[in-house]
Amino acid sequence: QVQLVESGGGTVQAGGSLRLSCVVSGRSARDYMMGWFRQTPGKEREFVASITRRGEITRYGDSVKGRFTMSRDNHKSLVNLQMNSLKPEDTAVYYCAADDGGGPLNITPDKYDFWGQGTQVTVSS
Repeated sequence: QVQLVESGGGTVQAGGSLRLSCVVSGRSARDYMMGWFRQTPGKEREFVASITRRGEITRYGDSVKGRFTMSRDNHKSLVNLQMNSLKPEDTAVYYCAADDGGGPLNITPDKYDFWGQGTQVTVSS
């Protein structure tokens, strides 16, 4: 069983940056495609970004393209999300997720098998 623990959330002013990290333990990080999702109260979980097992391909949600960058370091069992030019609408709980299936990068939450507990990101205007 894999465990995911996010960190790096906080409060930042609009236009600022934050870097989220997700530590993967229990199994090798390279066994999983990884994703970031976010959620605000009363709304469905929204796809943010995903990355292949070796990190050669990434995919982003339309609302974060050009501002967010996802990366991974399998040797350190670490997955990162660099968030730049943050906007108030980026405020949400951000979740790290692991997908142990095959096929293309998934963008829907139901395709992911394991989840972290989430970290709060608040962007003030």
